[in-house]
Amino acid sequence: MIRFRPGYVLMLALFAVSAAIAKPYLPTDDSLVLERLPEKTDPSLRDVKRLRAALDRNPADLALASRLARRAIEAARETGDPRFVGQAQAALSRWWTIAEPPAEALLLRATIRQSTHDFAAALRDLDRLIARAPNDGQALLTRATVLTVQGRYAEARADCARVARVALALVALACDASAASLSGEAAPAYAGLETAIARSHANPDLVEWAETLAAEIAARRGDAAGAERHFRAALALDARDPYLLAAYTDFLIDHGRPVEAIPLLKDYARNDSLLLRLALAEARIPDAREVFATHRAELEDRFAAARRRGDSLHRREEARFTLEIGGNAAEALRLARENWAVQRESADLRILAAAAIAAHDAGTLAEVADWRRRNHLEDAALTALAEAR
Repeated sequence: MIRFRPGYVLMLALFAVSAAIAKPYLPTDDSLVLERLPEKTDPSLRDVKRLRAALDRNPADLALASRLARRAIEAARETGDPRFVGQAQAALSRWWTIAEPPAEALLLRATIRQSTHDFAAALRDLDRLIARAPNDGQALLTRATVLTVQGRYAEARADCARVARVALALVALACDASAASLSGEAAPAYAGLETAIARSHANPDLVEWAETLAAEIAARRGDAAGAERHFRAALALDARDPYLLAAYTDFLIDHGRPVEAIPLLKDYARNDSLLLRLALAEARIPDAREVFATHRAELEDRFAAARRRGDSLHRREEARFTLEIGGNAAEALRLARENWAVQRESADLRILAAAAIAAHDAGTLAEVADWRRRNHLEDAALTALAEAR
């Protein structure tokens, strides 16, 4: 999923592999323990606890609530645990149902709604915010992200053009490249992004995001060498970024290099997205069968727990697990179709196509082909799936 780095927008795509949504989990019992966090080794999680205690003492302090919401959003991204999104929403409870809250609360509310795939509500909030402040670059970036995830590429690019008036060149070019690369202009989007990266003196977080995006575009175009180069450049800047690790290990698995994926993932098994990649890599390595069985069982438990609490954030991942590990094509197709109804990125189309092929569903495959044709989508993995039928 497309996402922007802190300081430019508020970690918009927290769950790179996500799907049709339920509400974030909000506990009804103050004594309920959600998670035992490794606070001693993770300053951001210590901050969540500290800020939550401070907000309990000052519940009307919007600045404090906003800081807590941001920290909780970051913790959700780092751990892959959507329950932190519930904590972010809880921090904004005083402003959550207000039609016209202060701008800071409105942007955070839109960000949380985007992360839980309540895209319609997120767009309503962003429309309100941009009507108030037409040159709010952060709000425009956020709206462009939501529109891109929904496959509304022309509208997203219109917002990116407005971003270009108020943001760094690399931000604007990357914003536009995200949508352009999915709608028939992958080659010029990639070339422009490479040039912008080479000329940029932006902070490392922003460059890492742009390098990751360039790697993904190169991979979709079938340029493995270019993808490898950009992935490695991004890893040199932040080897702990969960989104980057998911994207790169997908690339490694796709290219028959699962052994290389395991050391990148083995310390991040708390993150559902990364545990899935770890299990997918282990499934391809005969000597890893024992640990694979453990991780498979753990994923089954996590998906079952998510269903019990009404959390469907990881529908794309569950579809992939169900197809590639569980071997249940019909159920994988059901999950993939539910996911596609909400989120329409290239990876969503890929699992939809793979499940449809396995389930021999000609109607769904026709939908996939029509989407590609209408949007002029260039994606080597989808082409390979079609040719392998």
